Amino acid sequence: MEVRNIMKAEFTFPTPPTFDTYEEERVHIKERLAGAFRLFSRFGFDNGIAGHMTVRDPEHPELFWVNPFGKHFSQMKVSDLVLANFKGEIIEGKKDAVVNAAGLAIHSQIHEALPHVKAVTHAHSTFGTTWSALGRPLDPISQDSCVFFNRHGLYEEFNGVVLDYNEGKKLGELLKNQKALILQNHGLLTVGETIDEAAWWFITMEKCCQQQLLAEAVGTPKIIDDAVAEDTAQELGTSLAGWFSFQPLWERITNEQPDFLER
Repeated sequence: MEVRNIMKAEFTFPTPPTFDTYEEERVHIKERLAGAFRLFSRFGFDNGIAGHMTVRDPEHPELFWVNPFGKHFSQMKVSDLVLANFKGEIIEGKKDAVVNAAGLAIHSQIHEALPHVKAVTHAHSTFGTTWSALGRPLDPISQDSCVFFNRHGLYEEFNGVVLDYNEGKKLGELLKNQKALILQNHGLLTVGETIDEAAWWFITMEKCCQQQLLAEAVGTPKIIDDAVAEDTAQELGTSLAGWFSFQPLWERITNEQPDFLER
């Protein structure tokens, strides 16, 4: 095979904002978290009371902001979010709120095991859950799916609703060098250094599941070469790229549903 030297353009992404105070950063991440819930609902990732997203508090990393159990994603506002510890105790927010027990078992253990993870998302989305039933990782069949090449894992168990903290610990172990997991017979889970990044990985992973399901429904997808897939992942699969990819969606949801910003 002839090897050619091709001059490449480089992606230059803007960087996330910085803050002078913890309070400023706290307002920012709560707004982004509430906006992510609205986007998940907008894209059909809501399913009754299932699903949860968390983001660490910037001042107290042993605490995280989370959706109250039973609040529909489409109705989420900044004022609804609660601050909880790893035991599920409400530190700040509506005192009658509770944290989803399954979400607590999953998120608390991931946050505890992985200090670099600032945000975790999980939902029972249609295509992600369907793909998870096959018990297979995604293949690099598109530019989109290449961002997960060698960067997502498969949790090959389903033991019912995740209430056992040991299962959460297993997920944390699997995520050490990954940005996402396919939970067999369950759905998708993604992590990130920002809630923007984690939410974007979930949104694009759901679409990648849809792409592969559709492709396999009509034939055998062509698999992208490992070297090309890895190169693409290094370009578009970084934390910074994930954060930036979320920004147009942020602009969309703030224009469409600005009420979620109410504090």
